[in-house]
Amino acid sequence: MGAGVVWDLGNVLVDWDASRAIAAGVGEAEAARFLAADDFDFRAYNHGPDSGLDWDAAEAEVARSHPHWLAHCRAYRAHFPASLVGEVPGTADLVRALHAAGVPQWGLTNWSHELYPHAPRMFEVLALLDDVVVSGTEGLAKPDPRVYELLVARTGRPLADLVFVDDRPDNVEAACTLGMAGLVFTGADALRADLRGLGLPV
Repeated sequence: MGAGVVWDLGNVLVDWDASRAIAAGVGEAEAARFLAADDFDFRAYNHGPDSGLDWDAAEAEVARSHPHWLAHCRAYRAHFPASLVGEVPGTADLVRALHAAGVPQWGLTNWSHELYPHAPRMFEVLALLDDVVVSGTEGLAKPDPRVYELLVARTGRPLADLVFVDDRPDNVEAACTLGMAGLVFTGADALRADLRGLGLPV
């Protein structure tokens, strides 16, 4: 078969909403206050475990630096499955169509090693992927070029043979710089058209 497709998971295949997990522990109002706080960058905090940092170490640093947000950070980890809201509408159908046509597919996700196992338990479509590169397991996270280069070993294909789909433009830009075809995900209908434009059977 020709090109293979590499999927980001969060907010491309899996609808991820961190506020749901945090609210499960501290309530919706506190979750909203935390995520809007000027003195704490949740995205940067979450990127630590996504890059291989141990959650205990991440929470210990919050206890030291921002103790008033510790309960909120702990709630996210403790109630993490609540953040996995469901399939992103339409994209699982694209995965199934490509699988049925014999197109090889993989995942490349920024996700912590500890929390990733919830995803394949909750979303059967992930079983159609040949393999998933999990950033927290590898100790490398997008958009670090080295995590894309791991795909050569994991897929057995040069990056130029792969199409990469991600909802974050910076991650797609990094992939394109290394020679992959990159598509910024905005919705399943537009993605279907983009994949067809690259000659893929969807």
